[in-house]
Amino acid sequence: MIVEMPKTTSSKIGKRLNELRESGGVVALGRVLTLVIEADSKSVESAIEAANGASRLHPSRIIVLTNMEEGGESKLDAEIRVGGDAGASEVVILRTFGAASSNPESLVTGLLLSDAPVVAWWPSSCAANPAKSAIGKIASRRITDSACQDDPSAFLKELAKNYTPGDGDMAWTRITLWRSQLAALYEKHKQRTVTEIEVIGSNQSPSADLLARWLELRLGIPARITNQLAGENIEGITGVRISFQDGGLEIIRSDEIARISQTGFPDSSVLLPKRTDQDCLIEDMRFLGEDEIYGEVLRGEIS
Repeated sequence: MIVEMPKTTSSKIGKRLNELRESGGVVALGRVLTLVIEADSKSVESAIEAANGASRLHPSRIIVLTNMEEGGESKLDAEIRVGGDAGASEVVILRTFGAASSNPESLVTGLLLSDAPVVAWWPSSCAANPAKSAIGKIASRRITDSACQDDPSAFLKELAKNYTPGDGDMAWTRITLWRSQLAALYEKHKQRTVTEIEVIGSNQSPSADLLARWLELRLGIPARITNQLAGENIEGITGVRISFQDGGLEIIRSDEIARISQTGFPDSSVLLPKRTDQDCLIEDMRFLGEDEIYGEVLRGEIS
């Protein structure tokens, strides 16, 4: 069910949510957190789709805040989605016009679930100091996406300067499978001396930057990023090569399958799919405290 509320206020939206709950259209029990999404108008529906999918594991109230026009009439239009239109959640979309966008914190405060943690997610462009933003100040977990910024590398450096416990970035969450696979494979070779680390990835991929830095911190030598494989430019991350004094370890992904070659063991393969925003959001909503490893890796991005 979708309820449209043009030219409304936060208090009227809260009252309508209560009415829907009392009439049986919304079940608030079991909601474990409030997810506040700040997105541009082009990203709203894809963000809601990912959040609805994540809500099946983390039942939430989802509040989406998007600024439609900078000038013109000051107003707030709202849309409430419940039932089949909201997954395992209730979705409130707030579309601001003109001066109505000047105080986003006041728009969402009255709609937050009582005594539940708040997670903030910016699936499109955002400021590089999320903890100091109006929405970030009320959230215990703050998720940015450096891959969506105009200059991902510069954005990562600003994130590092402004890092606050509770910050997270989807560029980091996207490499969870790479990190777990590489950690498991390296266990077989930890007695060997590492001489070279190569990440095969795009120079526009913040995930490649973060993976290279994580490998540097774990293995103790600098990692380089190669932007081509077999003469072709790379999108995202395609592979990792670790050289030893007496051999090497290589994992190269093609589509969703990664081929593994390593000294002393037969060649093998493993499923290594690219992670969706929904996959990343599920992981980021599972742990609401500080990601200490991410913080360490991110701060190492400052050159």
